[in-house]
Amino acid sequence: MPNFFTLWGSLTYLPIIIVILVIFIRQVNQYQRGVMFTLGKFTGIKEPGWRLVIPIFQSLTKVDIRTKAVDVPDQEVITKDNIPVKINAVVYYKIKEASKAILEVEDFYYATSQVAQTTMRNFVGERSLDDLLQKRAEIALQIKERVDDLTDPWGIDIESVELKDVIIPEDLKRTISKEAEAEREKRAVIIKADGDRIAADNLALAAQKLSSVPGAMHLRTLQAINDLSSDQSNTTIWMIPVEALEAIKGYSDVMNKKNVESIINISKNK
Repeated sequence: MPNFFTLWGSLTYLPIIIVILVIFIRQVNQYQRGVMFTLGKFTGIKEPGWRLVIPIFQSLTKVDIRTKAVDVPDQEVITKDNIPVKINAVVYYKIKEASKAILEVEDFYYATSQVAQTTMRNFVGERSLDDLLQKRAEIALQIKERVDDLTDPWGIDIESVELKDVIIPEDLKRTISKEAEAEREKRAVIIKADGDRIAADNLALAAQKLSSVPGAMHLRTLQAINDLSSDQSNTTIWMIPVEALEAIKGYSDVMNKKNVESIINISKNK
C-alpha cells in the first residue's frame, strides 16, 4: 500500500511538471537560432534544441536563418538617356549573424527591401536603356554588391539579385522594333551584295579558266546539255559541235574578206 500511495503522489505532480516544462522550455528548430535576453540584456545565441527560459527574467527571440526572397516591386526610373522605364527584381538573402539582425535593425526584412529598392533606382538611373537591356547581369551584380555592403552591419548576407523584368513604354517598343527591323534589312542587303560579288569573282575565274584550257568549253557545253536533257519537259535540243561553229565562223570571216577585196577592186577599176 505505501508503494501505491507513493506512485499516486508522483502522478499527482505530473501535470504540474508538464506545466512547468511548457512554461520554462522553448524549442529552437534546426533552421533557427535563438537570441537570448536576460533582464533585457543580450546574453547569447541558443543553438537548435530545447532551451530553458525563465519567464519574466528571460526572453528568447527566434530568427530564421534560411534563405529568403524579397520581391522588389516595380520601380519607375529615368535612365541616363531620359527614358522612363519600370523595373522589378528579386533579392535572395540569408541571416548570417542572428544577434545583429535583432539588435542592429528593427525589421531586417523591411529594411532589406527598402535598401534594395533605393539602390536599384540609383544604379539604373546611371545607365542608358541599351546598357540596361544588354547588361542586366552586370547591373544586377553591382546592385548585389552595393546592397550587401549596406546590409552587412545587420548580419545579413545578400546571396544574389536578379532583375526580373524591364518594362518600357509601348511607343518606345514600336520604335525599337522598327530599328531592329531596319538593322536586319541592312544586314540582309550587305550579305546579298557580298554573295553577288563572290559569285561574280568566281564566274570570272571560271570563264578565264575555261578559255585558257583547250576543250574545256566543249566539255562544259556537253555538261550543260546533259543537265538540260535530264529535265522531263518537251524541250528539243539540237546539238552542234563546237568545231562546226568554229568552221562557220572561219568561213564567214573568209567571205567577208573576199567581199571587201571585191569592193576595193571595183573601186579601182572605176
